[in-house]
Amino acid sequence: MSDRTIFLSDVHLGTRGCRAELLVQFLQRHETETLYLVGDIFDGWSLRRGWHWPESHNAVVQAILQKAHDGTRVIFIPGNHDEVMRGYFGVHFGGIEVKARDGFTSARGVRYLVTHGDEFDAVVMNAKWLAHLGDRAYALLIWLNPKINAIRRLWSPRYWSLSKWSKSQVKQAVNFITKFEEVLAEDARQKGFGGVICGHIHHACMRDVGGIHYINTGDWVESCTAIVENHAGELRLVDWEARVGRERMVQRRRRHRQRGDAQKQNEQGLA
Repeated sequence: MSDRTIFLSDVHLGTRGCRAELLVQFLQRHETETLYLVGDIFDGWSLRRGWHWPESHNAVVQAILQKAHDGTRVIFIPGNHDEVMRGYFGVHFGGIEVKARDGFTSARGVRYLVTHGDEFDAVVMNAKWLAHLGDRAYALLIWLNPKINAIRRLWSPRYWSLSKWSKSQVKQAVNFITKFEEVLAEDARQKGFGGVICGHIHHACMRDVGGIHYINTGDWVESCTAIVENHAGELRLVDWEARVGRERMVQRRRRHRQRGDAQKQNEQGLA
């Protein structure tokens, strides 16, 4: 599958919650002219607390580097979790450009501000200790996710995110998301853009906010989502986990039909 542009963010390589296997599969099945890495690709906060880097995380890095080697333009806009890379703006690593933010123009001519978005998070900017405390609580929820899903698989194969559900139940979190979207949209408007593409809050979304096209790429911990632009300039939100789940369901049904057809043929042969 060939696309014009792909936007990914909040992969959080180096954490146990990272869904690296699904991301490798996504990257292998999507070719693109430009790949934007919109922050928190690796998690320096988590890695400082304890090293966790399985082979699947290496595979993500290798898949990105391979795209850069094959001619894909790769632009990395660091977030707060990989903020160490903010000391390297303007530098190229293996064909990957590091930028503070970028201006992107879609094939339809709409100009978007591309930024991770943490600079609009008052907690991250003004109370970093509280952000780190919240990060530890979030890591606990992510740690609980696979244990809960091991039980849920008895009746449902679909992954369920405890952390995502928790945020959706808290009115204050919903209010924060809404305010975050409004502030980013207003900043894009003041800078003369028609839209904004960001990450940071792990809430995939595409919607109009006061006449500004607000897009959040989501993440690869809770939702496994990306924003993809085709060559006609259409931007769409891809839920990769849901797509893989549908493909597996189709394959199971096909195998079931094949077994049924084979059984009928055997019965007819014996008749």
